[in-house]
Amino acid sequence: MEFSPLPARSVVLSLMLGSHPDRWTPAQLAAAGAHFDVAASTLRTALTRAVAAGDLDRIDGDYVLGERLARRQRHQDEAVEDAATEWDGAWEMAVVVVTGRSGADRAALRESLTDHRLAELREGVWARPANLRRRAEYAAHPVLATFRATPDTDPQELAATLWDLPAWAATGRQLLETLTVPAEPPMRLAVAAAVVRHLATDPLLPASLLPADWPGAELRSAYADYVAGLQATLQA
Repeated sequence: MEFSPLPARSVVLSLMLGSHPDRWTPAQLAAAGAHFDVAASTLRTALTRAVAAGDLDRIDGDYVLGERLARRQRHQDEAVEDAATEWDGAWEMAVVVVTGRSGADRAALRESLTDHRLAELREGVWARPANLRRRAEYAAHPVLATFRATPDTDPQELAATLWDLPAWAATGRQLLETLTVPAEPPMRLAVAAAVVRHLATDPLLPASLLPADWPGAELRSAYADYVAGLQATLQA
């Protein structure tokens, strides 16, 4: 697994996506840029372009995440913090009941359902265990009929059908090993960003449905340790 230092704009957005609150002053961003070997002029250009693209907003001279990235941060937090609750065996189901939609509408709905960590059982039929604290906002979509149901088949086998759990775990273990190896700040940030992207695809299944040695919790813990250490370094 190979990594390269992130470009300046990705450095800024990665830092802000992992920060709470996400409001940064220009001086804080300049210090962070120096820590990650980003030249001051390059950083200023990256910030200007991020604001122009709507990725960042300016408030009283400070920088905050734009609306789209604020939504992404909420999705990222769900994965990093582990939003699972006690599971009673029920599953969420969403069934597409309207035909004749445009390709763009279909793609947007798929993205929404995937963001809510559902997987497609067959065309137009999506499901996942009902074990998350998040609101099922997709249920308000006019083309969907939504249900809570208990499958007759073995839930572990069903989960294995919906998600490639061994592949996710293998990548997670590789990322975990790489993140815990000492490296220069730009490379560690690149690995940490890859960890966040991978955690965003964690289906967050109940423990009873996961393979043995599932690395999700350990990966979240390692990322939290990285963020805490980075914040301490930047504050110093």
